[in-house]
Amino acid sequence: MSEVSVTKDPGGPAPAADDLVVLAGVNKHFGALHVLQDIDLTIKRGEVVVVIGPSGSGKSTLCRTINRLETVDSGSITIDGKPLPQEGRELARLRADVGMVFQSFNLFAHKTVLENVTLGQLKVRKADKRAAEQKARALLDRVGVGTQADKYPAQLSGGQQQRVAIARALAMDPKVMLFDEPTSALDPEMINEVLEVMQQLARDGMTMVVVTHEMGFARSAANRVVFMADGRIVESAEPTQFFDNPRSDRAKDFLSKILHH
Repeated sequence: MSEVSVTKDPGGPAPAADDLVVLAGVNKHFGALHVLQDIDLTIKRGEVVVVIGPSGSGKSTLCRTINRLETVDSGSITIDGKPLPQEGRELARLRADVGMVFQSFNLFAHKTVLENVTLGQLKVRKADKRAAEQKARALLDRVGVGTQADKYPAQLSGGQQQRVAIARALAMDPKVMLFDEPTSALDPEMINEVLEVMQQLARDGMTMVVVTHEMGFARSAANRVVFMADGRIVESAEPTQFFDNPRSDRAKDFLSKILHH
Protein backbone atom coordinates (compact mmCIF):
# COMPACT_ATOMS: atom_id res chain seq x y z
CA MET A 1 0.00 0.00 0.00
CA SER A 2 1.55 3.28 -1.07
CA GLU A 3 1.83 5.96 1.56
CA VAL A 4 -0.26 8.83 0.33
CA SER A 5 -0.31 12.34 1.80
CA VAL A 6 0.67 11.25 5.29
CA THR A 7 2.29 14.61 5.94
CA LYS A 8 -0.78 16.59 4.90
CA ASP A 9 -3.15 15.82 7.69
CA PRO A 10 -5.84 18.49 7.32
CA GLY A 11 -7.04 17.85 10.84
CA GLY A 12 -3.63 18.62 12.31
CA PRO A 13 -3.19 21.84 14.28
CA ALA A 14 -0.04 22.90 12.43
CA PRO A 15 -0.76 25.89 10.17
CA ALA A 16 0.19 25.59 6.51
CA ALA A 17 3.35 27.46 5.56
CA ASP A 18 1.45 29.61 3.08
CA ASP A 19 -1.16 30.77 5.61
CA LEU A 20 -0.25 34.43 6.03
CA VAL A 21 -3.15 35.91 8.01
CA VAL A 22 -5.22 33.70 10.30
CA LEU A 23 -8.23 34.90 12.29
CA ALA A 24 -9.64 32.28 14.64
CA GLY A 25 -12.81 32.74 16.69
CA VAL A 26 -12.54 36.53 16.59
CA ASN A 27 -15.22 38.52 18.45
CA LYS A 28 -15.55 42.27 18.79
CA HIS A 29 -18.16 44.41 20.52
CA PHE A 30 -18.81 48.13 20.34
CA GLY A 31 -20.84 48.51 23.52
CA ALA A 32 -23.89 46.27 23.11
CA LEU A 33 -23.27 45.84 19.39
CA HIS A 34 -21.62 42.53 18.48
CA VAL A 35 -19.80 43.70 15.33
CA LEU A 36 -17.64 40.62 14.70
CA GLN A 37 -19.11 37.25 15.64
CA ASP A 38 -16.85 34.19 15.73
CA ILE A 39 -14.86 35.14 12.65
CA ASP A 40 -12.66 32.39 11.20
CA LEU A 41 -10.70 33.47 8.15
CA THR A 42 -7.41 32.33 6.66
CA ILE A 43 -5.67 34.33 3.95
CA LYS A 44 -2.92 32.61 2.03
CA ARG A 45 0.25 34.17 0.67
CA GLY A 46 -0.47 35.82 -2.66
CA GLU A 47 -4.23 35.56 -2.24
CA VAL A 48 -6.57 38.46 -3.02
CA VAL A 49 -9.60 38.34 -0.73
CA VAL A 50 -12.38 40.83 -1.37
CA VAL A 51 -14.77 41.43 1.53
CA ILE A 52 -18.24 42.63 0.57
CA GLY A 53 -21.59 43.00 2.28
CA PRO A 54 -24.19 45.53 3.36
CA SER A 55 -23.24 48.60 5.40
CA GLY A 56 -22.77 47.84 9.07
CA SER A 57 -21.90 44.18 8.42
CA GLY A 58 -18.48 44.47 10.09
CA LYS A 59 -16.31 44.59 6.95
CA SER A 60 -14.21 47.62 7.88
CA THR A 61 -13.89 46.49 11.49
CA LEU A 62 -12.60 43.12 10.27
CA CYS A 63 -10.05 44.87 8.08
CA ARG A 64 -8.94 47.12 10.95
CA THR A 65 -8.43 44.26 13.40
CA ILE A 66 -5.76 42.75 11.13
CA ASN A 67 -3.30 45.54 11.91
CA ARG A 68 -4.73 46.14 15.38
CA LEU A 69 -6.31 49.51 14.67
CA GLU A 70 -9.22 47.79 16.40
CA THR A 71 -8.58 45.43 19.30
CA VAL A 72 -10.59 42.22 19.57
CA ASP A 73 -12.46 40.94 22.63
CA SER A 74 -11.67 37.27 22.07
CA GLY A 75 -10.11 34.95 19.54
CA SER A 76 -6.69 35.20 17.95
CA ILE A 77 -5.08 36.82 14.92
CA THR A 78 -1.69 35.75 13.63
CA ILE A 79 0.33 37.21 10.80
CA ASP A 80 2.98 35.00 9.28
CA GLY A 81 2.74 32.67 12.28
CA LYS A 82 3.14 35.40 14.92
CA PRO A 83 0.32 36.71 17.13
CA LEU A 84 -0.48 40.42 16.90
CA PRO A 85 1.62 42.39 19.40
CA GLN A 86 -0.16 44.54 21.98
CA GLU A 87 1.61 47.86 21.58
CA GLY A 88 4.94 49.64 21.36
CA ARG A 89 7.76 49.00 18.95
CA GLU A 90 6.59 45.52 18.00
CA LEU A 91 3.24 46.92 16.95
CA ALA A 92 4.91 49.61 14.82
CA ARG A 93 6.92 46.87 13.13
CA LEU A 94 3.81 44.83 12.52
CA ARG A 95 2.06 47.82 10.98
CA ALA A 96 4.98 48.18 8.60
CA ASP A 97 4.44 44.55 7.54
CA VAL A 98 0.72 45.17 7.07
CA GLY A 99 0.17 48.00 4.60
CA MET A 100 -3.09 49.89 5.01
CA VAL A 101 -4.91 52.08 2.52
CA PHE A 102 -7.85 54.00 3.95
CA GLN A 103 -10.97 55.54 2.52
CA SER A 104 -9.58 59.02 3.23
CA PHE A 105 -6.01 59.01 2.00
CA ASN A 106 -4.44 59.95 5.38
CA LEU A 107 -1.43 61.64 3.80
CA PHE A 108 0.58 64.24 5.73
CA ALA A 109 -0.64 67.55 4.30
CA HIS A 110 2.52 69.50 5.23
CA LYS A 111 4.88 67.03 3.56
CA THR A 112 5.50 66.58 -0.16
CA VAL A 113 4.40 63.44 -1.95
CA LEU A 114 8.00 62.21 -1.94
CA GLU A 115 8.35 62.87 1.80
CA ASN A 116 5.10 61.03 2.48
CA VAL A 117 6.45 57.93 0.75
CA THR A 118 9.94 58.07 2.32
CA LEU A 119 8.93 58.83 5.91
CA GLY A 120 8.05 55.30 7.04
CA GLN A 121 11.13 53.86 5.35
CA LEU A 122 13.36 56.25 7.31
CA LYS A 123 11.56 56.08 10.66
CA VAL A 124 10.52 52.42 10.92
CA ARG A 125 12.75 50.58 8.44
CA LYS A 126 15.76 52.83 9.22
CA ALA A 127 16.55 53.05 5.52
CA ASP A 128 19.26 55.27 4.05
CA LYS A 129 17.74 58.57 2.84
CA ARG A 130 19.00 58.32 -0.71
CA ALA A 131 17.89 54.69 -1.05
CA ALA A 132 14.50 55.58 0.43
CA GLU A 133 14.02 58.40 -2.08
CA GLN A 134 15.06 56.21 -5.00
CA LYS A 135 12.60 53.57 -3.93
CA ALA A 136 9.86 56.15 -3.39
CA ARG A 137 10.33 57.58 -6.88
CA ALA A 138 10.22 54.11 -8.44
CA LEU A 139 6.99 53.33 -6.58
CA LEU A 140 5.41 56.67 -7.52
CA ASP A 141 6.24 55.85 -11.15
CA ARG A 142 4.73 52.41 -10.68
CA VAL A 143 1.40 53.85 -9.51
CA GLY A 144 1.47 56.52 -12.21
CA VAL A 145 2.17 59.68 -10.20
CA GLY A 146 5.95 59.98 -10.60
CA THR A 147 5.67 63.53 -11.93
CA GLN A 148 3.88 64.68 -8.76
CA ALA A 149 6.72 63.85 -6.35
CA ASP A 150 7.48 67.43 -5.27
CA LYS A 151 3.87 68.57 -4.88
CA TYR A 152 1.83 68.60 -1.68
CA PRO A 153 -1.21 66.31 -1.29
CA ALA A 154 -3.68 69.24 -1.59
CA GLN A 155 -2.36 69.92 -5.09
CA LEU A 156 -3.36 66.43 -6.25
CA SER A 157 -6.70 64.95 -7.27
CA GLY A 158 -8.30 62.40 -4.96
CA GLY A 159 -7.31 59.58 -7.32
CA GLN A 160 -3.70 60.75 -7.33
CA GLN A 161 -3.67 61.05 -3.54
CA GLN A 162 -4.96 57.52 -3.15
CA ARG A 163 -2.27 56.22 -5.50
CA VAL A 164 0.35 58.03 -3.40
CA ALA A 165 -1.15 56.34 -0.32
CA ILE A 166 -0.74 52.96 -2.05
CA ALA A 167 2.88 53.79 -2.93
CA ARG A 168 3.50 54.80 0.69
CA ALA A 169 2.21 51.44 1.94
CA LEU A 170 4.23 49.54 -0.68
CA ALA A 171 7.41 51.38 0.31
CA MET A 172 7.49 49.34 3.53
CA ASP A 173 7.62 46.03 1.59
CA PRO A 174 4.50 44.80 3.40
CA LYS A 175 3.62 41.12 3.59
CA VAL A 176 -0.03 41.94 3.15
CA MET A 177 -1.97 45.02 2.00
CA LEU A 178 -5.31 46.02 3.54
CA PHE A 179 -7.64 48.27 1.58
CA ASP A 180 -10.59 49.70 3.50
CA GLU A 181 -13.05 51.01 0.89
CA PRO A 182 -10.20 52.68 -1.01
CA THR A 183 -12.42 54.19 -3.72
CA SER A 184 -15.54 55.22 -1.80
CA ALA A 185 -14.38 58.82 -1.26
CA LEU A 186 -13.42 59.30 -4.91
CA ASP A 187 -15.27 60.91 -7.79
CA PRO A 188 -16.49 58.27 -10.26
CA GLU A 189 -13.94 59.15 -12.95
CA MET A 190 -11.06 58.59 -10.52
CA ILE A 191 -12.17 55.20 -9.25
CA ASN A 192 -10.77 53.24 -12.18
CA GLU A 193 -7.29 54.74 -11.98
CA VAL A 194 -7.02 53.46 -8.39
CA LEU A 195 -8.60 50.08 -9.18
CA GLU A 196 -6.15 49.63 -12.08
CA VAL A 197 -3.20 50.04 -9.69
CA MET A 198 -4.82 47.49 -7.36
CA GLN A 199 -5.45 45.08 -10.26
CA GLN A 200 -1.75 45.30 -11.15
CA LEU A 201 -0.73 44.61 -7.55
CA ALA A 202 -2.99 41.56 -7.56
CA ARG A 203 -1.37 40.34 -10.79
CA ASP A 204 2.07 40.88 -9.23
CA GLY A 205 1.16 38.46 -6.44
CA MET A 206 0.60 40.87 -3.54
CA THR A 207 -1.46 39.41 -0.70
CA MET A 208 -4.47 41.70 -0.39
CA VAL A 209 -7.58 42.08 1.73
CA VAL A 210 -9.94 44.53 0.07
CA VAL A 211 -13.17 45.89 1.55
CA THR A 212 -15.04 47.42 -1.37
CA HIS A 213 -18.36 48.10 -3.08
CA GLU A 214 -16.73 47.69 -6.50
CA MET A 215 -18.20 44.42 -7.73
CA GLY A 216 -16.34 44.54 -11.04
CA PHE A 217 -13.05 44.54 -9.12
CA ALA A 218 -14.26 41.71 -6.89
CA ARG A 219 -15.20 39.65 -9.92
CA SER A 220 -12.00 40.23 -11.87
CA ALA A 221 -9.23 40.54 -9.26
CA ALA A 222 -10.30 38.40 -6.30
CA ASN A 223 -9.26 34.82 -5.72
CA ARG A 224 -12.01 34.67 -3.14
CA VAL A 225 -15.03 36.73 -2.17
CA VAL A 226 -15.99 36.85 1.50
CA PHE A 227 -19.57 37.99 2.05
CA MET A 228 -20.40 39.42 5.48
CA ALA A 229 -23.72 40.27 7.08
CA ASP A 230 -24.54 41.14 10.71
CA GLY A 231 -20.97 40.62 11.88
CA ARG A 232 -20.64 37.12 10.46
CA ILE A 233 -19.02 35.59 7.42
CA VAL A 234 -22.05 34.20 5.62
CA GLU A 235 -20.32 32.92 2.52
CA SER A 236 -16.81 32.51 1.15
CA ALA A 237 -16.33 31.42 -2.45
CA GLU A 238 -14.51 31.99 -5.73
CA PRO A 239 -15.90 35.06 -7.54
CA THR A 240 -17.67 33.17 -10.35
CA GLN A 241 -19.26 30.80 -7.87
CA PHE A 242 -20.33 33.66 -5.60
CA PHE A 243 -21.71 36.04 -8.23
CA ASP A 244 -23.32 33.43 -10.49
CA ASN A 245 -24.54 31.02 -7.85
CA PRO A 246 -24.63 32.43 -4.30
CA ARG A 247 -25.67 29.83 -1.74
CA SER A 248 -27.24 31.98 0.99
CA ASP A 249 -30.44 34.00 0.82
CA ARG A 250 -28.58 36.97 2.35
CA ALA A 251 -26.08 36.99 -0.51
CA LYS A 252 -28.80 36.54 -3.17
CA ASP A 253 -30.73 39.44 -1.69
CA PHE A 254 -27.61 41.64 -1.49
CA LEU A 255 -26.58 40.88 -5.08
CA SER A 256 -30.08 41.40 -6.48
CA LYS A 257 -30.08 44.88 -4.93
CA ILE A 258 -26.70 45.98 -6.26
CA LEU A 259 -26.38 44.18 -9.57
CA HIS A 260 -29.78 44.90 -11.12
CA HIS A 261 -30.57 48.52 -10.57
